[in-house]
Amino acid sequence: MLRRLLQPVWVLLAIVFLIEAWLWDHLEPIVAKVVAAVPLARFKQWLTERVDALSPAMTLIVFAVPIIPLFPLKLVGLWLLAHEYWTSAVFTIVFAKLIGVGVTAFVFDVTRAKLLEMRWFERIYGLVLKIRAKAAALVDPIKRRIRELIAGDGEGWSSRTLRMIQRFRKSVHQAR
Repeated sequence: MLRRLLQPVWVLLAIVFLIEAWLWDHLEPIVAKVVAAVPLARFKQWLTERVDALSPAMTLIVFAVPIIPLFPLKLVGLWLLAHEYWTSAVFTIVFAKLIGVGVTAFVFDVTRAKLLEMRWFERIYGLVLKIRAKAAALVDPIKRRIRELIAGDGEGWSSRTLRMIQRFRKSVHQAR
């Protein structure tokens, strides 16, 4: 009974986790392109050389420090939410999230080898990878079913839902 009640919560957590993983995977190449376009390649090389000279514990500090300046930006987003500036709040929070994930991906790329020298960090990293695989396995059937419903011929759709989709498509085409 409890397991059945908690299933939607686990699915929601899996979706949030996968969104984070998706952002990480898709922002890392963008950050790499920015590094290549802007003279950050020299900075990355410089940072890599400095990290190689550090102990793994000090490397953990290098990994954690770039997140700190983004915290006030998230607080600004929360303040905007509290004062009902919805659009500005959402933009600020999303901007802070994207920048945070991008910077973290960049710094993790530089510090990964040193961080994985710490046994506890390696275990946590392995655990995160296992959770990511489990989350994907949990959400994949739902994603597959949604794709089938969207791409299908209407089988499994109620006639009311199909009529609503047709009305929406018609209004979009008329608006053009």
